[in-house]
Amino acid sequence: MITQLNHLLFFAPVLSEKTITQAHNPSFISFKSRLFCNYGFDNHPRASLVESPQSPTTSGRVSRYARTEAQKVLFDYLHCTRSLGFADAEHISKNSPHFLQNLIMKLDSEKDVARSLRKYLRYNPINEFEPFFESLGLPPSELPLFLPRRLMFLSDDHLMLENFHVLCNYGIPRSKMGKMYKEAREIFAYDYGLLASKLRAYEDLGLGMGTVIKLVSCCPSLLIGQIKMEFIKVLEKLSKLGIEEDWIGGYISHKSTYNWNRLVDTLDFLAKVGYTEIQMHDLFKSNPSLLLEDSGKKVYVLFGRFVKLGLKMDEAYSIYKQNPVILSGKYVKNILRAVDFLFDIGLGTEDIAGIVSHQILLLGSCTLKGPKTVCKELKVGKEGLCLIIRDDPSKLFTLASKSKLKSSEQASCQNPAKQMEKTTFLLKLGYVENSDELAKASKQFRGRGDQLQERFDCLVNAGLDCHVVTNIVRHAPMVLNQSKDIIQEKIDCLRNCLGYPLHTIAAFPVYLCYNMERINTRFSMYRWLRDKGAAKPNLSLSTVLACSDARFVKYFVDVHPEGPSMWESCKKHGLHNHS
Repeated sequence: MITQLNHLLFFAPVLSEKTITQAHNPSFISFKSRLFCNYGFDNHPRASLVESPQSPTTSGRVSRYARTEAQKVLFDYLHCTRSLGFADAEHISKNSPHFLQNLIMKLDSEKDVARSLRKYLRYNPINEFEPFFESLGLPPSELPLFLPRRLMFLSDDHLMLENFHVLCNYGIPRSKMGKMYKEAREIFAYDYGLLASKLRAYEDLGLGMGTVIKLVSCCPSLLIGQIKMEFIKVLEKLSKLGIEEDWIGGYISHKSTYNWNRLVDTLDFLAKVGYTEIQMHDLFKSNPSLLLEDSGKKVYVLFGRFVKLGLKMDEAYSIYKQNPVILSGKYVKNILRAVDFLFDIGLGTEDIAGIVSHQILLLGSCTLKGPKTVCKELKVGKEGLCLIIRDDPSKLFTLASKSKLKSSEQASCQNPAKQMEKTTFLLKLGYVENSDELAKASKQFRGRGDQLQERFDCLVNAGLDCHVVTNIVRHAPMVLNQSKDIIQEKIDCLRNCLGYPLHTIAAFPVYLCYNMERINTRFSMYRWLRDKGAAKPNLSLSTVLACSDARFVKYFVDVHPEGPSMWESCKKHGLHNHS
């Protein structure tokens, strides 16, 4: 408040002095809106640039040059004049475009923005909370709701600045703090040292700093009051399933809100319906959104739909217990969509319940077209379609599925656990659940999940580090599209016949993708040439194998007079293609 009074006392005599100067100096830069008295605290506690109207002669567009110059001026004002820290002043000036645009619009032109704004700020103090809150990510339209009454200068709210700096120093992005201020304003009023102690308390639960940062920026209410016991229960239950504490930090989102009590209830519910700890571990590891998206709401929505269909509680429990895979991937969405499809065409509740009970896996595996589309294709009405499916429920999948299933594919849908195994394997390699990259990888890797894992283990057992093998197969997925025996044969050839160390595969994983005929013939030719002194020793695998046939002949065959005849001999005596 003392600072405010000093500014008011300073600005009061300047008003008349400025007016006199302008009257005698026609070239003096004029402003479209006079704000000299806008910040009288008793009458206009919230007056600000946010609320000031645009000039009717202003187009509303600000050039990049004008914005850049305005940023520099605002930085100088906040840092040099108002003594705000360098990092704070820089972030505010670069991340408050709406405030700067309104500021620039106070000028008659953009010709000398820097000089004009310096003069403007000299005689017109700004409400520093406006650009500050905007830089934290709060929408300009919401700023009036958060501007403190009777305060203009950030330095007047010592506790708010102190707690803001505690969060900054801990590593929480400034752009996320607007959400934190909006949802948990109390934490910005904590006394000195209290906020830091609360952050440390979550680390004491076994959470890494990165996880704590993600948690409190997504769920700032965790910092209000004591540590939430329901959150501790979630960690304890996940730990019991073999899921590490920091797992949760990798999947929570700023776009969602979290009900920790409901998460606890979801975990208890799944245990009640018969899911084992191993099943829940695999389920959440492969499909984190099931638990964390809407705090487990999908689980209850599906169960509620079963009950509404007339299934008894024990029957609904049995569906979960016998088909744990139905909560994976897109199963929940597909099942709910299929039930809506059947209701839409007029099928009775009892008939729908029968289809759900006996065809639940197929319902979850297939994405159905809309009823109107199917009716149009078949040239029948909904009543006709209803009769067709009532007489033969399997027609639902052959007629309405978006992808026409072959008999082998339909059998695979009947046993989606195999696809689940493959997805689980790919998730272990670092692919993200439900991502386009995962879908693409699923097509590139051929074989069941257990087969892929066996081939992966073959490389690890050969002596390669697990992380190295992960990088190899992500870089060259076709490596795992070969049988374990072929992979082992190529590793033995590398070590015992070619004389290369195993780690060379890490630099050139595609070696494992070439057939044995190419490997043997080319290296036979290279060894002969090296023995004749016509080739450098210790050439890399890629130099010998990766070049085209024409290039190989030019640099490894034609360089010696006897080369062509030797090359023909190598090809005749080369091994047959084993891959």
